[in-house]
Amino acid sequence: MNGHMGVWHGTALLVGAVLGPGMLVLPHLAAAAAGPASVLAWAGMLALSVPVALTFAALGARYPGGGGVAAVVGLAFGRHAAAVTGWWFYGAVPIGTVAGALVGGQYVEACLGVNATVAACLILAAAFAANAAGLRTSGGLQIGFVALLVALLATAVITAAPHADPANFTPFAPYGPAGVAGAAGVLMFAFVGWEAASHLSAEFADRRGLLRATVVTLAVIGVLYAGVSVTSVAVLGADMSAVPLTDMLQLGLGPAARPVTGVVAVLLTFGAVNTYIAGASRLGAALAADGALPRWFARGGAPGRTPYRSLGLVLVLSVPVLVAAMDLDVLMRATSACLAAVTSAGVAAAVRMLPRGRHRTVAVVGTGMSLLGLAFCGVYLLVPAVLGAVAIAALHVKPRRSYKIGL
Repeated sequence: MNGHMGVWHGTALLVGAVLGPGMLVLPHLAAAAAGPASVLAWAGMLALSVPVALTFAALGARYPGGGGVAAVVGLAFGRHAAAVTGWWFYGAVPIGTVAGALVGGQYVEACLGVNATVAACLILAAAFAANAAGLRTSGGLQIGFVALLVALLATAVITAAPHADPANFTPFAPYGPAGVAGAAGVLMFAFVGWEAASHLSAEFADRRGLLRATVVTLAVIGVLYAGVSVTSVAVLGADMSAVPLTDMLQLGLGPAARPVTGVVAVLLTFGAVNTYIAGASRLGAALAADGALPRWFARGGAPGRTPYRSLGLVLVLSVPVLVAAMDLDVLMRATSACLAAVTSAGVAAAVRMLPRGRHRTVAVVGTGMSLLGLAFCGVYLLVPAVLGAVAIAALHVKPRRSYKIGL
């Protein structure tokens, strides 16, 4: 490998790929689905992350490059599978970015008094305008946003923990196993992103750096998620509000924490939404170049240029999602189903591409656990199913071309 990235820089990028502003609202959504037993869903999703993360690290170390999951799936299963995988991610972005903006909007309404939908519209408008102007969130700024979110979560847990009440854990499982499964479905939103290892691999100075960064990231994510899930229920109870981090910080630090949390929520959600829109616009151009979207959308996909047509398509797809004003829980579950499908395709590809040995064994375990997590998405699997059908239809409408999103 000829990269220059060290373990700590790589860890910051991997933590950023997995940890997002969804954490501002997921404790509430999980507790609403399962009650205090939501902590079991958090634990199950953490267990799922271990083989999945290690599989993508092994895959990235063996096939270093920047092609991402679609490229890996294409090498393993062919062009159609690559197109479907690309569409799962591309189709998830309009839903997920609206969900992310609404998360920020809820915190703005609770902390600053501005209507949540209005705030979400402003966040989305700012992100699309920044991308249209060619303004990207720099790597350093992304790391800064990650550090800010980690600090926010850690401060909320540490300061609120003394207010824990064991009585908040009873009744423990009011909705039974079905509730825990439902919580796991929405929590998939917080446990995708490990595939970033497959396209960061070439940046590491040595082959072992990627594995070490993955292990450190697993530890950081595990501590944060366990702390937030247990403390939020212990302090606020299962009937916590839609802005649990604000309530925890206010308990621990006093009323002054409320407006500060609102401002931080805006920064975090804007950073995430801006990054995902930028990535989706480039993915759309790449899909168009390969025939999985009309060729017209491929223009502007060259490095250093803004793919305005693909960016416009992301905007067009995002508007009806926002106008429909669907429940945030629905949006996050639909996004989770798409991204869980991407993860499952990636680890399944690893089973085929990794040589026999412990790495392939881990990939087999990761595939099984990913499929189990995918099953928790339930009826929301219709979303990736429809997107997959659209991808296949698009390939058959356009003339056949060679696969271009290479490693």
